[in-house]
Amino acid sequence: MAKKQSASSARVAPAARKRRPTPDSEIDFSDIPEMTDEELARARRVSGPGRPQSGNVKHMIAIRIAPDVLFKLRQMAAKRGKPYQTFIHDMLERATKREK
Repeated sequence: MAKKQSASSARVAPAARKRRPTPDSEIDFSDIPEMTDEELARARRVSGPGRPQSGNVKHMIAIRIAPDVLFKLRQMAAKRGKPYQTFIHDMLERATKREK
């Protein structure tokens, strides 16, 4: 029996990384309509890459949590209708306020 061919992206990824970025001078923009003055007036600048900045800045971290604890935290968050990461943040925030 022949081995099934996989369409895994893992095999495609190395080839994609080797590809050089296409410079703007080689891109055909002719099929993209120009923006009108009205569209340009409505445009807003977004600061930096990613999400627009808000007053509630948080740092992304990585921690290891036992699978059964994470499962329980996700269940607890779902009961309260919150995303589990927000729920964990709220729990940690309450715990730190109690310590003061």
